[in-house]
This record gives sequence, structure tokens and C-alpha cells, in this order.
Amino acid sequence: MSVRTLGDAIRERRISPVELTERYLERCRTLGKRLNAFVTLTPELALRQANDAEAEIRAGNYRGPLHGVPYAVKDLVAVKGYPTTWGAVPYARQSFDYNATVIERLNTAGAVLLGKAAMIELAGGLGYSSGTASLTGPTRNPWNPECWTCGSSSGSGAVVAAGLAPWALGSDTRGSILCPSSWCGVSGLRPSFGRVSRYGSMAIAYSMDKLGPMARTADDCAIVLSVLAGHDPLDHDSISSSTMGFAYQDTEPVQNPSLRIGRLTNVYDKLDPDADKAVDEACRIFEKAGATVESCEFPDGPFEEAAELTILMEAASSFDYLIHSGKCKDLTDPLGRINGYASEQFSVTDYLHVQRVRPMLQRTADAMFNRYSVLISPAQPTAAQPLRAKDPDDPASPKTPKQFHLDRRAPDGVSSLCGLPAISVPCGFSKKRLPYGMQIMGRALNDAVVLRAARLYQIHTEWHLQHPSL
Repeated sequence: MSVRTLGDAIRERRISPVELTERYLERCRTLGKRLNAFVTLTPELALRQANDAEAEIRAGNYRGPLHGVPYAVKDLVAVKGYPTTWGAVPYARQSFDYNATVIERLNTAGAVLLGKAAMIELAGGLGYSSGTASLTGPTRNPWNPECWTCGSSSGSGAVVAAGLAPWALGSDTRGSILCPSSWCGVSGLRPSFGRVSRYGSMAIAYSMDKLGPMARTADDCAIVLSVLAGHDPLDHDSISSSTMGFAYQDTEPVQNPSLRIGRLTNVYDKLDPDADKAVDEACRIFEKAGATVESCEFPDGPFEEAAELTILMEAASSFDYLIHSGKCKDLTDPLGRINGYASEQFSVTDYLHVQRVRPMLQRTADAMFNRYSVLISPAQPTAAQPLRAKDPDDPASPKTPKQFHLDRRAPDGVSSLCGLPAISVPCGFSKKRLPYGMQIMGRALNDAVVLRAARLYQIHTEWHLQHPSL
């Protein structure tokens, strides 16, 4: 069930939060273990929160649409008294004596935390070469356990796709919500930069990190964002209270003639033709729903280079202790063991050169929204790839996300670098019945229009209602 459906049933006392939590925990222990989806389950906390929610609702103290609704959180977000491993061996015993701001807001909303979802070590901050780069091993895709879920919010994608929780919190620096959402066939929102506080979450690149929801529907993502969004003085990049806030309407029309869509045609050098066809079909659905759709090209520019260089240089700062202590040698992935040392060879001048180019690229991206409400494209160039080890001498060997990210105008790289809101929603399947995702990107701070477009599409389609056989 969706977050909205569950929330309504809990509010009307047709579903018990305690029974619901017990059922989810059982799935987490069985299916979750099979898929390697969790690092840590929090059953004592979950049942305490569920019992509190049930008692409060029975007493007429209903807190809102997440009250009594279970969720999972990526294991780079601090939860007081529980391990926060960052998916990495050097931090396997790490814990914090405080909650991240997002956890505090979810506690206030009465949500029920089932556990900490698995992730790629350090969320890929020092690089990685395969889905096995994790403290807990590879997360398996519920649609095909021989395939990966994509990184770095790998566990969060599996949790939602497998029905281990109705939604999960992920993080995104360079597509780490959008890619697993696409490959797992769920709806995943990467909000505008600064929309959601990152206080209490692991930093990779201070100027690009974001937290956001992954759920069954765009509507669910909007419900969660309405709880998470808001200024936080503890996060220096948090959007101020005077800046455009997030407002979302519960009801949306089935027709939207004011929506102007730009269909990007030049974002990938190599693209699965069926993924392209799935987005072409989505264009026809949008047009039937009253929207205007027009093919367009994204302007050229070093978007990918600027994004990658920013991450490499800022990550070297974020993980300087790991680098200087020599504990990089304890990381699982061979790339992660050496990347930090290479990144430290960049100079302050190098960093400033990139950051001077970045505002020009942001203005280039922003100008596209003078003509279009949103821009759409395949979220990823392929469906999920096999987990088997990559053989560099075998041309048929599965490619890693980093190889795909060589596309200079890859939409997740563009939107990440420029701080733009974007969502991936399911839009079809490959011949092997693996999901395709469509990315919908909007102007900075206009998260609402991205969600409206995604919801309009889902009103007229049923891809988001499909579930894997487990």
C-alpha cells in the first residue's frame, strides 16, 4: 500500500500501527535478509513508536499522514543510540548520541522507524567500482536478485520495491536517489538543494548533498517532503524561512493544460532503445492529459566534469581523517582505498576554477525553465545491471554507474550539480522485466511542479502499481 492509503487506514482505525509494524518487521527479517537490504533493524524502537501512535490516535491525538506509518532510513543518518555505519568497515561500530534533524521531524510526525537501510560504503564518496562495495555486501534487486539496485541508496531502493516498508529515506549527491529508484521501479525524489536539512547525516560533498524520500508514488514523496522540508539553523545550507517554501496540494486535476514539458533528446551517448521508447510513450500520455510536450536538447557544457570534480575535492575534505589515518585500506572497494589520496592532489586553485564555472552552468540550466515547466528523459540509460564481478577484458561485462556517468549531460548529474529538484518514476519494463525510470526535472526550489507532473503521469498509468514476485 502507498503511504497515503496506509495513513488514511490508520487514521480511520481500520489498520493497527502495531500489527502493521509487526508484519513489516517480519518481512524485513526474512525478505530483507535475502536481499541484503538492511544494516540494522530497530524492532524495539519501532514497536514502542507504533504502540505510542496507536494510543495517541485512539485518544484523538492524530499528528498527520505519517502517524503510525513505518519507514526505513539510509544508514548515513544518525539515530540516537543505534549504529550508523556509513556502510563502511572503519565505521562499523560508530553510533551517535543525538538524532539527525530529519529523524526528529519524523519522530514529531509520529512515524515508525523499522531500521537502517544498507548503502554503498561512504555513499560512494571515495569512489567504488561495483555493487559489492558495502559493509553488508551487495544489495539484491527485488525484480531479479542477480541484479543490483544501484547506488548509493541501494538498500532504500530494495526496501521500497520489496514492500519491506512503504517508504525509505535516501541521500543523493550525484544521482544516488534517482538511480536506485529507476532500477528498482519506485518513485524517488531528490529535492532542491537546501530544501531538507542534512544535519546529522554523513557529508560527502557539502555543496551537493541532499536527503529525500523513496516511495511507491510521487504523491507519497510529496507527503513525506511536506514533513521533512523547512529551515534548519543547524544546516548552514538550509533554505531560509523567507525563501520560497514547499507547498503541495492533496488533490490534483486529471488534466493540466498549463504544464509545458521539454523532452530531452541528447542526454546519453549510449541509451537502451526500449528505455527511450518508454519515455516517448510517456510523452503521449502527458499530451492526452492536456500538457504541451516539445522535443529539446540540453545545452552543452562541462556539467559532468564539474559535478565529478566538485565531489572528488569536497569528499577529500569530508573524509580527511580516513585518508590521513591510513584507514582507507580497510574499505571494501579497491577504488575507495586509493581515490582519497589522488583527490588530495587537487589544489585550492583547481577547486576555485570549478566553482567559478559552476554558476555559469547553473544559469545555463535555469534558462531552460524560461520555456518549460519541467524537463523529462530516461532516468538511467539502461535497466538494472547484473551483480556479477566486472571483467575489464569482457566487453559484455556489466558496466558500473561510473561508466555511465561519462555522459556530459546525464540528467542526474546536471540536476545534482545545479541543485535542481528531480524525481524518477517507473515508466515501463525491459524485455527481461526490469523497470525503467523517467526523470522529471524542474527549476530550483520549484519542487511542487516536479511532483505535480509526476503525479499527473501516475494518475494516467499503472507502472507504479507493479510489484516484483518475491
